Amino acid sequence: MPDRPDYAALTRGQIAVLDRVNSGDAGLPVLQQLVRLAAEALGARGAGFAEYAEGHGRIIAATGVCEPAIGRRVDRPDDRLLDRRTLLVPLDSVNDEFARQIEGGSLRHMLGARCETGDTMIGSLHVYFGVDAGEPGPEHHAVLELLAGQIGQIYGMHAGLPIHGESAPEQARRQENRDLWVAVTSHELRTPVTVIKGYADTLTNHWDTLGEPGRREAVRVIGTRAGELARLVDRLLSAASEDGSVGTSSPGPFDLAEALRTAADELPAALRERIHFGELPADLPKAYGSRDSIATILTELATNAEKYAPADSLVEVCAGTDDDTLRFRVSDRGAGIAPEHVERAFERYWQAASENQHPHPGAGLGLYLVRRLVERQHGWVSLRPRDGGGTVAEVRLPRA
Repeated sequence: MPDRPDYAALTRGQIAVLDRVNSGDAGLPVLQQLVRLAAEALGARGAGFAEYAEGHGRIIAATGVCEPAIGRRVDRPDDRLLDRRTLLVPLDSVNDEFARQIEGGSLRHMLGARCETGDTMIGSLHVYFGVDAGEPGPEHHAVLELLAGQIGQIYGMHAGLPIHGESAPEQARRQENRDLWVAVTSHELRTPVTVIKGYADTLTNHWDTLGEPGRREAVRVIGTRAGELARLVDRLLSAASEDGSVGTSSPGPFDLAEALRTAADELPAALRERIHFGELPADLPKAYGSRDSIATILTELATNAEKYAPADSLVEVCAGTDDDTLRFRVSDRGAGIAPEHVERAFERYWQAASENQHPHPGAGLGLYLVRRLVERQHGWVSLRPRDGGGTVAEVRLPRA
């Protein structure tokens, strides 16, 4: 860490942020830019922003060694941070939840600052320094406080970022989403039921005239549609449950690569043919969690990828590890996801819209259930745009 902050980088970064805000951009990309600026100006190993709501926080922007923690749910900060603008925490003296989720080890200090809109603390900005860095001085505190204040200001603009407390229009939007969910779910239930009933009636009334090939095809369709119906019912029950899952096994060590391959074998045939396994190292350590949940998680992520990608494109799956977690990624080459939607995509009922329409059928439950299943296993899941187009979904689970 330099003796003084890099004021030239700070000035350039602030001008760039101001230009974006003046052009009407005040969403997640600007927040991410401020987080990067904090690390660059202060010479830190990494930086992250945790947004707080309903008694907990979530890391929604990060850079450097903190980047793998994006999407991680964390506790609210130490009460000391609630009473002071900035707080320096030696990482060997406190059980810091955020610090435990980042890569790189060999970190010495965390400098945190409150981010406020009016009298409301909407989050906190953290920077992390390595063991070779000196102790941050008053100027470092002042720079972090300045950037935390700018984050508070862009939250106050209510554009492209989660906002605490719902206005009347937001409440109306949420009710519209619920109404849409009821309508779409009714449609999704009705479709397989209608098909199953139709083929069952055909078998009953025309058994002899169908012949063996016709009867086998009818039974195949009934089986396929019954499987779709069972998966939909499971999703609905999971969404309504308190613990976030139905029928998952007790947690324990398991082979993540083997679980992913087994889960892929259980996908519908058309989707299974589009799955391409990239790197799945044979020496991956064991993950810790519910092995049974991997089938549901992969199904939801792969189905979501298929929904938004060209029909002839592949859905890529790979896995890897770091010091504390195992990860697997599901990537597509589809339309991609806007940065301001990477958190909203996990809301129940929410679906990406195009010109106020929902071109893709669904109840808006898949990613919501994935997050609940993963967090129940003390992991986390995040989305990000893929370089060159498309979306990457990343799931991280604890190492056994």
